[in-house]
Amino acid sequence: MYFDTSYIAKFYFNEPESSRIRDLVRNSDAIYSSLWAVAEFHAVLHRRIRESSCSRTNAGDLASLFSAHCADGLWNLIPVTGGLPRRTGALMLSAPQDLFIRTAAALHLTTAQEAGEREVWTNDRHMLAAATYFGLSGRSV
Repeated sequence: MYFDTSYIAKFYFNEPESSRIRDLVRNSDAIYSSLWAVAEFHAVLHRRIRESSCSRTNAGDLASLFSAHCADGLWNLIPVTGGLPRRTGALMLSAPQDLFIRTAAALHLTTAQEAGEREVWTNDRHMLAAATYFGLSGRSV
């Protein structure tokens, strides 16, 4: 099962979909994502500090918990090697003109595709729509 960073973040915060995402994690053999998720997760924490929906102390605690979960294998992070951005770029250049895709989403989709995943879990509507171009099914709770 492949999660983008938005789903990883929802695991740590109490949002409407969080309990269902936690159930997915509990019932899965393994959850994969890109190592890129480390930077994105910390960006989510920064955004929440900026928006005053999370204190710096709480963000630090969540960053530590996320790091521990990575070390314990809850999140199986696939390295971003030199070839991955090149392949992502090539896929983006050959994509249909009307496909709306952001760089980070394309990187996640390429990572999932190369990892042999069939589905990618996200709440990003553009990523869900672009998943089929990458040979994946976009899933959302």
